[in-house]
Amino acid sequence: MDISKRDSHSDQELMKIYDLRNIAVVGMSNKEGKPGYFVPKYLIEHGYNVIPVNPTLKEVLGKTSYPDIVSIPTEIDIIDIFRKSEDVPPVVEGALKKKGVKIIWMQEGIYNEDAEKLAKENGLDVLFNRCMMAEHMRLFK
Repeated sequence: MDISKRDSHSDQELMKIYDLRNIAVVGMSNKEGKPGYFVPKYLIEHGYNVIPVNPTLKEVLGKTSYPDIVSIPTEIDIIDIFRKSEDVPPVVEGALKKKGVKIIWMQEGIYNEDAEKLAKENGLDVLFNRCMMAEHMRLFK
């Protein structure tokens, strides 16, 4: 992936996205040094409802972890993805089966063109190659 390539959202559009509070984090980790741990931890500390999605974990940061998006019993606004780019399409397919999802957010270094196309064709907004924590820090310092 071209590291410089990312979505074309303006800062105003990004700020509006941060009004959404329910974030499913796909690939959330229980290892403190990994972005899949410290990014969601930051979001929790800033008032977001983070829902871990990782089939290998039962709980992360005191929150129940779900094996996939469809298993989450509550509504989700944003799906924040910490997976390899080639693993993104099944995540988007799961998102399409879940009511209420508005945003697919692929973290820094992650992009899948097919997944972006599928999400957009089904009315979801897509962000890619951006870190949710870094963007929040930049916009709301």
